[in-house]
Amino acid sequence: MPKLIIDDIPVEVPPGTSVLEAARSVGITIPHFCYHPALAIAAACRLCAVKLLDGPVKGIQMSCSLPAQDGMVVSTTDPEALKMRSLVIEWLMLNHPHDCPVCDEGGECLLQDFTIAGGHSRRRYQGKKRTFQNQYLGERIHHEMNRCIECYRCARFYQEYAGGTDFGVTGSAGRVYFGRFAEGALESPFSGNLVDICPTGVFTDKTGRFRARYWDYRFSPAVCQHCSVGCNTSPQNFQRELIKIVARRNDQVNGWFICDRGRYDKEYLNGPQRPRDPEVDGAPCDYRNALESAANRISEFCLQNGAASLAFLGSGRLSLEGCLVLSELARVIGAQACYFAEAGPAQGSLAAVRLLNEENAARVRDIEKAECITLFELDLMEEGAMLALSVRKASLAGAQVFRVGGAREGETHPLPFRYQEVATLDEVPFEGGSKGVVICGAGGKSPELLSYLASSGAKLVMLQPAANGFGASLVALERGAATLSDLVESGQVKAVACFEAEPPPWLLERVEVLACADWKLGATAKKASVFLPTTTWIESDGTSINYEGRAQRFLSSRPAGLPLKGLDSKYYSSETEAVSLHPPRVHRNEIPGGAEREAWRVMADLILELGGEPVNEPLTGSWGKLRDLDPEGEGVRIYDLLSTQDLS
Repeated sequence: MPKLIIDDIPVEVPPGTSVLEAARSVGITIPHFCYHPALAIAAACRLCAVKLLDGPVKGIQMSCSLPAQDGMVVSTTDPEALKMRSLVIEWLMLNHPHDCPVCDEGGECLLQDFTIAGGHSRRRYQGKKRTFQNQYLGERIHHEMNRCIECYRCARFYQEYAGGTDFGVTGSAGRVYFGRFAEGALESPFSGNLVDICPTGVFTDKTGRFRARYWDYRFSPAVCQHCSVGCNTSPQNFQRELIKIVARRNDQVNGWFICDRGRYDKEYLNGPQRPRDPEVDGAPCDYRNALESAANRISEFCLQNGAASLAFLGSGRLSLEGCLVLSELARVIGAQACYFAEAGPAQGSLAAVRLLNEENAARVRDIEKAECITLFELDLMEEGAMLALSVRKASLAGAQVFRVGGAREGETHPLPFRYQEVATLDEVPFEGGSKGVVICGAGGKSPELLSYLASSGAKLVMLQPAANGFGASLVALERGAATLSDLVESGQVKAVACFEAEPPPWLLERVEVLACADWKLGATAKKASVFLPTTTWIESDGTSINYEGRAQRFLSSRPAGLPLKGLDSKYYSSETEAVSLHPPRVHRNEIPGGAEREAWRVMADLILELGGEPVNEPLTGSWGKLRDLDPEGEGVRIYDLLSTQDLS
């Protein structure tokens, strides 16, 4: 491996590493704008200049495009390099508006940081600034072209990385323009990443503009709950309102980016329709009374009908902690614990968990390096959009991509890579399967079909129908849980208590709902005699297991409660004092609307009410290894936690 010296620090890096990355590996940040680890090298901004004092190359060089070589002696602080970088900043600022105080990017702007760090404070050029007309790019992204420094990150990401075709660069010399041929909403389902990848404020999140500055936000490591890929995110909250969701790097899951669904589908988290108060027979009450009522009704039902006639129903929306405590709750009174409402969707999820193991479960890197990829009867952009970018990467590298079963009904986004339609699996060349990957949705597939796919010898991606569908299936197999529909059809179960689960209407009609704990106001919540509000994933700590069996920890990024924006006037001392965005001048010990609790804690409280032992830590036994999982790490695959006997 090349050995070089950077600022008197010896460095040894893998072949092909750039001098910029070599410096970063020992904690030295070389200023840069156009360079991004996920994109191809452009060397467009010229800001990453360093001076080579000795070795095979000498003089001023661009560190982002210069591979580290043996014998190099690099200075990032040489006066000549510093002077060049200061001049680059000065010419970039010739046309850039000095509008940081009113720019929504202020405080999280790379240009702002490096301009200040480079010592630039006064504009010497007295001529007019170059200006552009901004474009309407839809309701999610605001365009401010005058702030552009022509680093080309946006166009490179949109076209080369994400495969978009409706956005790019036009013009020449100093008048290049980054936008669409005509105004209109950006079409790529990954367009929101322009906000994260732009080093200035050309693209800002229109859904959260001017609500708060970066330092105002409360955020913590989170895991997206919109599909089973488990992308890493960082929700940004202000005054109990989710303002933005940005991508968080995890090279084992989503790299640097997330899809637009994970970024913008957030209104339900702030929405006033979210149920906030516990209810008994439709009347609001405090949590203690609701728990007592739920426990009393469960006890009375069991006394009259037998405990085996009652089922506690969970789902893949529950965290792993919730899934584990659910079975403990059922055990306390001898009732059933179910993790799937219907047998049809359950069979595929359970079969996928049985079939996958450390050797055949595909990682993201396996998809990117595959030579043959088969998409089997799924809408990839709906069931796991971020995997489409990995397939695109493999396709650009020469991989053959086959699609079996054609487009699915209701598909809204085309696949961003070339593929060949085939009618059956027999037409896919599985030969040499060690470099092949099969991607399919597990929910609803027959176990026999999934077994056949697994027998191809290719690596497998079996996407689950819910974010923690893999975790729920694992617990269901370990605890030998049946599906609710089977128990109802056989006449064993007559009533349910649901925890973040929504049985289909036909099943709901056939059972009594004694209690429901959820953050959604669905048909189950409306039918339940006792309702217990729970927190969402941004207000909870927990563990989620994605489609490949990777356990990841997420943390609460804000307390439960109503957002300050739009707070009902009843929380103010008077109607006239109820000013939008201004906190009430009434001191309380409790947050308005903050009665929600994490689902597993609701179950633990119910266990106590039913006479069981306290549950202080859900992750016990073999699951205890996940207790200290680093929420900012890459997560761990769980295949060594449970034996195959546990899952049989």
